[in-house]
Amino acid sequence: MDRVAVAKVGAVASASVCALFGGVVLAQYIFTKKKKAGRKTKIIEMMPEFEKSTVHIKDPERVEEIICSLIKGGAAKLQIITDFDMTLSRFSNNGKRCPTCHNIIDNCKLVTEECRKKLLQLKETYYPIEIDPNLTIEEKFPFMVEWYFKSHTLLIEQRLQKDKLPEVVRESDVCLREGYEQFFDKLQEHSVPMFIFSAGLGDVLEEIIRQAGVYHPNVKVVSNFMDFDDKGVLKGFKGELIHVYNKHDGALKNTEYFKQLKDNCNIILLGDSMGDLNMADGVSNVENILKIGFLNDKVDERLEKYLDSYDIVLVKDETMEVPNSILQKIL
Repeated sequence: MDRVAVAKVGAVASASVCALFGGVVLAQYIFTKKKKAGRKTKIIEMMPEFEKSTVHIKDPERVEEIICSLIKGGAAKLQIITDFDMTLSRFSNNGKRCPTCHNIIDNCKLVTEECRKKLLQLKETYYPIEIDPNLTIEEKFPFMVEWYFKSHTLLIEQRLQKDKLPEVVRESDVCLREGYEQFFDKLQEHSVPMFIFSAGLGDVLEEIIRQAGVYHPNVKVVSNFMDFDDKGVLKGFKGELIHVYNKHDGALKNTEYFKQLKDNCNIILLGDSMGDLNMADGVSNVENILKIGFLNDKVDERLEKYLDSYDIVLVKDETMEVPNSILQKIL
């Protein structure tokens, strides 16, 4: 064999070794990358929304399993149970706090300055108790009842007019989370029942989603609804009080609604407080439930507890990207 031939053979052999070595290195790199990704599994890996720094999951394998079951069940088995304030609505927008349904009324021109100051004092007194990670729900319970009773009494004294509510909502800074249209519209398109369970003001909540163009026929709202006299002036509130920590009782009172949905045994639950975890307690035939929690405030103090309670925790995430990505796979 002449020198040229030997050189060619040597070059081919060298290239083969390099290719083999490169392949081994690439395989090792891919393996290491997957290993570093922890226990992420196929469905989650296919969803780039889960790569966001706002997404926290304690048990990815469990989330994978639940999402796979929800996909298998499809639209026919699905229902949504969700909170409203700071869950479907934003906690903040461009660094500014967004109002809850109660805040919209508290800050509107229908309320006197004196009343507004009293309502703000109540919030400054009771909101820290609501989110205190060192207090149990049982310890917070009576304070929430006290807060709602006092604030509702002040609102009744203002003799609010029903026909002014649309204008009040239009003039407020309330914002629904980015991607809310896709969320509501997708559920309506596939006739998936949506149960909005809110400790806010039902009349204001309904007006918000009506003005946003997403109050579809598949949506049912359970909340604190105002009671107006025949002249449209606020005289009280209908039914029993719903506050952030008695949603278990409220859920049980809505068992007739859930019985009508006996085939909808797969649930996506969305909330922003520990009290929201009980919103599905009225559903007797749960097969699979995925709990998504929005952690908006006091993150360092509360993250661990949220991770222990919710399957997916979205930290300071003002979008519906993760819920929408899951619906995209199911529907």
